[in-house]
Amino acid sequence: MNFNSNSFERSRKHRSVVLFRTLALTIALSAEAHLHPAAAATPAASATNQVIDATTAGVIGDGATLNTTSIQKAIDACAAAGGGTVSFPAGNYVTGTIQLKSHVTLQLDKGATLLGSTNSADYRNLDPFIDGSGNQMGHALIVALDADHVGIEGSGAIDGQGRKLSANEKPFTIRPFLLRWVRCTNVTVRDVHLSNPGAWTLAFFQTKGALVQGLTIRTRDEKLQNNDGVDIDSSEDINVDNCDIISGDDALVIKSTGASPTRNITATDCQLSTHTNAIKLGTESYGGFENISIARCKITKTDMAGIALNTVDGGDLRHVTINDVAMDGVKAAISIRLGARLKAFRAGEQPKTAPGELTDVTVDNVRATHVGMIGILINGVPGHPVQALTLENMQLELPGGGTAGDAAKVLPEKEAAYPEYSMFGKKIPAYAIYARHVSGVKFTNIKTSLLKPDARPATVLVDVSDVTPADFATATNSPQ
Repeated sequence: MNFNSNSFERSRKHRSVVLFRTLALTIALSAEAHLHPAAAATPAASATNQVIDATTAGVIGDGATLNTTSIQKAIDACAAAGGGTVSFPAGNYVTGTIQLKSHVTLQLDKGATLLGSTNSADYRNLDPFIDGSGNQMGHALIVALDADHVGIEGSGAIDGQGRKLSANEKPFTIRPFLLRWVRCTNVTVRDVHLSNPGAWTLAFFQTKGALVQGLTIRTRDEKLQNNDGVDIDSSEDINVDNCDIISGDDALVIKSTGASPTRNITATDCQLSTHTNAIKLGTESYGGFENISIARCKITKTDMAGIALNTVDGGDLRHVTINDVAMDGVKAAISIRLGARLKAFRAGEQPKTAPGELTDVTVDNVRATHVGMIGILINGVPGHPVQALTLENMQLELPGGGTAGDAAKVLPEKEAAYPEYSMFGKKIPAYAIYARHVSGVKFTNIKTSLLKPDARPATVLVDVSDVTPADFATATNSPQ
């Protein structure tokens, strides 16, 4: 990952000159206002281009001083002057929760690291909510609420110090996100290195318009819960591009805890690796999902599903396209679940009374090697089938080794259970495709290979109608 791409760096001398000129112009305008009051009505044209060097505003990068108040003052001053950039030169800056304001960008220069405080008392929860597991969430290191044209850029880093924080708080109940954007518009997060959050790394809620580009995220080895990579919740018009994510929990996850659907989301050219699911819609799925496009991603060393598409809380999942995905070392290549868990997550919401629809999904051009359990797993619930699926142009390298006893298994329904590829057990009656409660599915050009002989059939279909059967032949040996 090239951390210098699309970033800009200014020397301390240049920043000081810009700051000096901005302050001088402000003083001059103030003096002019006393002599000619009408002249003060026109603000300085350069006001929104100002650059504030954080170190000139009392921020100390010694890795020990708590800078929460001084960083917040710099952000507030920048916003009050019409916006601009708060820039951090090389150094280690310890802070608790800071809140970004409209038209303010944090610029982290090479060698600059924002360090999360290891004292839980230094964090605030400005927008509480309950996650899919019933946990109270919302604390964050950096948060923006109802802000417009905000962002974080540069070749520096943000380190939440999650393990140190958890060691100081038993039980670990205040688990701050690293970056959190709530009801924001026009957000840019570009090029920075993000690591060690207390919970999710980068989270969007009810945000419209965001570019997430060139990030490196590292949370896999922190041994903490909920270390997701990128979470997009009840938001729209968000583009995730060229990100390298190695996460403890889901790597790229699209959620819907609010009443409105998450929609118009694109993700391209990302590298993903995780202890759980690499590309996931759900689990939280109250408002639903529509117009999701994911392409040209590479998935490695993933302990659950490469692609997991779930709607279980009454929202609809529709118009989803995923193509050109390479996987190596996943348990299931594709897991699709329409369920009836029917949870609500936000204050004032009531649980829905029936499952939503899961329809109009296309997954095309997938190559999966070293798959640990099954290629494709699709499950609706009785009376609520998954609909209008197209799965085509796939090469699946599968483990084999199934027995006649495995082939005879009848899987439980588990309509209200938490959706996961493993929810029906580790042995499935088919070695390649298992589909149940589906109306309208097309399998085209599905090629499989087995590492071991298998006594199970390639495909098992239960309560499936309007199906174009898989046209594959299975080889016993892995392709070279």
